Amino acid sequence: MNLLPLFLSITTFFSTMAGGLFALKNQDRLHRILGFTAGILLGVVAFDLMPEIMTLVQSTGTDPVVPMIALAVGFLFFHSIEKLTQIHHHQHEGNTERLPQIGLISALALAAHSFFDGVGIGLAFQVNTTVGLAVAAAVIAHDFADGLNTVTLMLVNKNSSWRSFALLVVDAITPLLGAASTLFFHLSDKSLLIYLGFFVGFLLYIGASDILPEAHADHPSKLTLLLTILGTAFIFLVTRVNL
Repeated sequence: MNLLPLFLSITTFFSTMAGGLFALKNQDRLHRILGFTAGILLGVVAFDLMPEIMTLVQSTGTDPVVPMIALAVGFLFFHSIEKLTQIHHHQHEGNTERLPQIGLISALALAAHSFFDGVGIGLAFQVNTTVGLAVAAAVIAHDFADGLNTVTLMLVNKNSSWRSFALLVVDAITPLLGAASTLFFHLSDKSLLIYLGFFVGFLLYIGASDILPEAHADHPSKLTLLLTILGTAFIFLVTRVNL
């Protein structure tokens, strides 16, 4: 039994926690962090998830429409949850404030993604050690951004710092659980393809509807825009280095 994926996934815990704690300690600069986070999400979609989807489409011979359907379902699913929850909230309280439960749903979705990051590490080691180490390095690098995203999504939706920290811990633990799960099962490429499409839809939605508007709502600035571009460039560099 190869336990190296488990040891490497422990490293992702510290990477995720570092990103989240950075966000918690810099709440007064939250709009700038949100701008950077939006760029990170765009970079993850464009340079990490979409290339992986295209690779899986080719290797499995799957119709490319399948992951695109999953993408649309993911986008509309989270859009529906947010709007229906807001409608229910407005009927009972008559206000339009952001809802903590939306942040909770978003953070849990990111935790699910982190779980599959761990799965990715474990499955990569089932191919060979070289591939496993490359995937682990990529996951460790971008889990800092995952921690950052988890906390900012919680804070921007009016959750407390302690609740945000609790979800950060959940997000930090899930890669270890994902890596451990691969000791007991093998995820098919077609199943992974559908999951990735669904998750891309989620990222596109929260980036466009929540993070970017909030980043520029009260603090429109060229610096925030620049940080968005830098966030995208950061993920591009991370993915290129770990190819």
